[in-house]
Amino acid sequence: MNAIVAALLLAAAPAPRVIQLSVTDNGFEPQTVTAKKGEKLRLVVTRKTEHTCAKEVHIKDAGIARKLPLNVPVEIDLTPARAGQLRYACSMDMVAGVLLVE
Repeated sequence: MNAIVAALLLAAAPAPRVIQLSVTDNGFEPQTVTAKKGEKLRLVVTRKTEHTCAKEVHIKDAGIARKLPLNVPVEIDLTPARAGQLRYACSMDMVAGVLLVE
């Protein structure tokens, strides 16, 4: 494949839907997010409090774990392959939310 064809294919690919998640004193906000199976997503997670155990986010079913520095947006690209629930949680699995995949 030549460089021009590769560039056109990349340009034609749909951009991921951006979902903003915050970690606050109340936990993950929003706590529930809806998406479609096969939809490209970019979760942007920002920890906005020191008073939480959610200093990391884990999406175990997707094999994702990321540190969440205070006030630094962390991008996570994800394309759910099947319908159901994908849980996102702190490393201790105490503070959590759900990605509902239709």
